[in-house]
Amino acid sequence: MGDDANRSAFIELQGRLIEATGKLKQVQNQMRAKEGEKKRAYLTLEELRQLPDDTNTYKSIGKVFVLEPKSLLVNEQEQKLKDSESAISSLQTSKEYLEKQLAEVENNIRELLQQDPGLARQIMSMTVM
Repeated sequence: MGDDANRSAFIELQGRLIEATGKLKQVQNQMRAKEGEKKRAYLTLEELRQLPDDTNTYKSIGKVFVLEPKSLLVNEQEQKLKDSESAISSLQTSKEYLEKQLAEVENNIRELLQQDPGLARQIMSMTVM
């Protein structure tokens, strides 16, 4: 009975570990994407600020370029920059939470395997095949 309970507990912990790892990778990918957006917005903003105020500026909408005032484009890029920064901070909080959750699951698996050396041997024999 104890063997089956430990085995089912291990399987559950393994599922949680896989789920937490997947979520963590997803959050890291989202953070990388937001960092790229932030960098593009910053670089575009820096280039726009160097232009005189009366310069014709164009906004890309798909394959079309639309004439827009420089001030509108600057405001748009500043907003993109702020949005990216807030999204990154939110994703950082999620990442920290998932890392704690992952560490907790790993510790639970470690404890379970230390309590039941027979289960650890079974798992090792299964992975060697």
